[in-house]
Amino acid sequence: MMQKLWQEKLKLNYSKSVFDIVQFGSSVIKGENPRDLDIAVIFHKIPLKEQLEEAQKIKKQLQNLSEIPIHVSSFDLYSLFESSNFAKENILFYGKSLISKDYFAKKFGFSPRIQIFYSLRDLKKKDKIRFNYMLNGRKGEYGLLRKYKGKLLCPGLIEIFPEHREIFVKSIKKITNSFKIINTLS
Repeated sequence: MMQKLWQEKLKLNYSKSVFDIVQFGSSVIKGENPRDLDIAVIFHKIPLKEQLEEAQKIKKQLQNLSEIPIHVSSFDLYSLFESSNFAKENILFYGKSLISKDYFAKKFGFSPRIQIFYSLRDLKKKDKIRFNYMLNGRKGEYGLLRKYKGKLLCPGLIEIFPEHREIFVKSIKKITNSFKIINTLS
């Protein structure tokens, strides 16, 4: 089943009024099993009727590439950032461009990252060692940081890519509940 459309060489036909086509939601998060693919078609300022028609043409092309249903939303650059658009944060933070094959936020000069602050203070020594092995690896095996290109910024703070959030959270929860997550755009 193809879920990572942004990684494929797609030959989509779309008009010049399309600013970007973005895959977002659970389908871009590693470790999730999405029921559908969420796609946002972002337009330059054009009439709503034209947006909807163009978005449906794109949906038909993408549906031929996916075994699961595709849900398409259309926005112009103004409506994308309106306070009533509940999807805007998910699109901006997790969204992957099907055109540029990178984070959608990079079109605006931002790189989305997740910072996880953690404390090992109240853990037993064996759990602190286990936590270190989980992050850094052991006996030639890669740890989560190397495997998913995360960074230890300082003791107690790691930075990861948004699509790996669930993998890190599930692994950390097996050892401690003493952590805090912050989404950042840098």
